[in-house]
Amino acid sequence: MKRPTLSDIAREAGVGVATVDRVLNGRAKVKEATALRVAEAAERLGFHAQGLLRTRAQASLPAMTFGFVLSKVKQPFYQNFSQEIQRAVEERHDIRGTAKIRFVKSTTPEDFSEELRALGGSCSALASAAVNHPLVTQTVTELAAKGIPFFSLLNDVAEPARHSYFGMDNIKVGRLAAWMIATKVREAGKVAVFVGGSRWHGHVLRETGFVSFLRENAPEFTLLDTYVNLDTRQVTYEATLDLLERHGDLRAIYVAGGGIEGAIAALREKRPAGKVTLIANELTDDRRAALVDGYVTMVISTPLRELCRDLIDAMIRVRQGDTTLPTGRRILEPRIFLPESV
Repeated sequence: MKRPTLSDIAREAGVGVATVDRVLNGRAKVKEATALRVAEAAERLGFHAQGLLRTRAQASLPAMTFGFVLSKVKQPFYQNFSQEIQRAVEERHDIRGTAKIRFVKSTTPEDFSEELRALGGSCSALASAAVNHPLVTQTVTELAAKGIPFFSLLNDVAEPARHSYFGMDNIKVGRLAAWMIATKVREAGKVAVFVGGSRWHGHVLRETGFVSFLRENAPEFTLLDTYVNLDTRQVTYEATLDLLERHGDLRAIYVAGGGIEGAIAALREKRPAGKVTLIANELTDDRRAALVDGYVTMVISTPLRELCRDLIDAMIRVRQGDTTLPTGRRILEPRIFLPESV
């Protein structure tokens, strides 16, 4: 096949040959939108120097660096979150974007604050799924005073210093979990709920929604005292074994945060599939497998791709001075996964 020429690219992009030459050789400044159109035309035609054209086109774009502080680096959910952040930045062709993603050593307020401060000097905007604590709020307030906007993720922190919250309505999430239990479980008995800890207000809100729904709509169930599992597999595993040993009439468990793999493992050891209804948050490979074999009844999941796409868009707009960008809360609808939908 004939190799595409500059004339072919010009015709495909709707510009003159001289414009294509300027983009390719960097002879003179070309409007960003025009340069990108030329680069995209070259890619469609398979032009041999398409990579150079893309590089030239992007050279004139504004550079932005976005900082993210996440926890639990080994948890599949946060690995997925990190990948979606990278994807959302790479898909933006109107900037030269870079994502700096750091994971805290522990979920203490000190560690979150330290990482946020470390990123603050080199980033256009910051976001974090951090714990609720005055120290985190103080750090975010200091960064905001320096002109660095902050967005809270999954767990709403540092209000009113933060710009916006991106995540689900956590009370609604808890009520969804309770609705499934009330709908599926036919026998009266005991129900347990796990949260990561009191500093995760998102978990506390899920617990609130869960408990209020059952008290209003399913009083035949006895709610056990809430368990704190620190979002860890081992603590959840040992606590679930203890629950199964002490409560023969345990009907359901809701794990409002992480660590549900421990509950799945304990149920596989001690109960047949479906004997105890188990509700999880966030779809991962392990939870998908447990849905398939009947040990998990429902997974309520954050739409990470949508969240990350909207978050990066908001970060860019606020840095560009877009005064129409609303502050407050960006609530995303949860994704529901059942055994027949995976």
